[in-house]
Amino acid sequence: MIGDHREPDVSRETSDPEASRDTPIAQAAQAAVQVRAGRAGDLPAPPTTRVLTVANQKGGVGKTTSAVNVAAALALHGLRVLVLDLDPQGNASTALGLPHPAGTPSIYEVLVDALPLAEVVGSVDGIPGLYAAPATIDLAGAEIELVSMVARESRLRRALDAYSAEQGRFDYVFIDCPPSLGLLTVNAMVAGDEVFIPIQCEYYALEGLGQLVRNVELVRAHLNPGLHISTILLTMYDARTRLAAQVADEVRAYFGGAVLKTVVPRSVRVSEAPSYGQTVMTYDPGSSGALSYLEAARELARHEPPVGPGDQEAGR
Repeated sequence: MIGDHREPDVSRETSDPEASRDTPIAQAAQAAVQVRAGRAGDLPAPPTTRVLTVANQKGGVGKTTSAVNVAAALALHGLRVLVLDLDPQGNASTALGLPHPAGTPSIYEVLVDALPLAEVVGSVDGIPGLYAAPATIDLAGAEIELVSMVARESRLRRALDAYSAEQGRFDYVFIDCPPSLGLLTVNAMVAGDEVFIPIQCEYYALEGLGQLVRNVELVRAHLNPGLHISTILLTMYDARTRLAAQVADEVRAYFGGAVLKTVVPRSVRVSEAPSYGQTVMTYDPGSSGALSYLEAARELARHEPPVGPGDQEAGR
């Protein structure tokens, strides 16, 4: 009716503030604010240090990316975390902003010259509670130099035990392995109790996985009875392809409860972060990759890992 003036019904236009916080944009904004404030909430600390060997002999599957980002995410949740870069390429060192030119005191000197780990570990800028030991190209020759040494497979474990006794307990230790199954990776498996395997959601990523599982079984049988595959993280997931879903289904069918529910999507921001000497957690904390790694870290901390058959005998 002309001239009839009515007040608008604002009750229908008022959105639910609680519901608005559940939108992807709101979640990204909240994560960005929390990370930039240096804290993304609190997670329960494990009763004893969890030492995770991050391994996959296939390159380009997100192994180093997953190691540094999950470690950074756990530290942002108030936990004390150590990353050991055992890859001669030094990619984890780059992502964490650690200088690692040839000649820098590094994991190489720890393994070959028995240098105390405390002399090479440094704190990571911008992430309180995160510490790391760099790798240099010198580490490429360690495989040959270790061959003639006594107890060559357990040199990293002894160094880590001595460091922990001196510096106090860490909640998590991540050991980033090279993409091979040589003596460096064996040292990492002897030093750790858990194996963390990032798997790219593509067909080729499944090839060779059986050999990695067999190597874990060999190390468990002869060198470290408590070693077991505790965590599988699916990376580079492309929801648009049927192949990614098929690979994910096969991995879940084979590894069962060890596979995290969280998957990490392909993300340009995740790839860009190391070129700025950062993890994606500080480079772009609101990105899809950062949110996925935050959720993966939370799930890892709350996840009840499968128990290895040698755990009770090893007293762990």
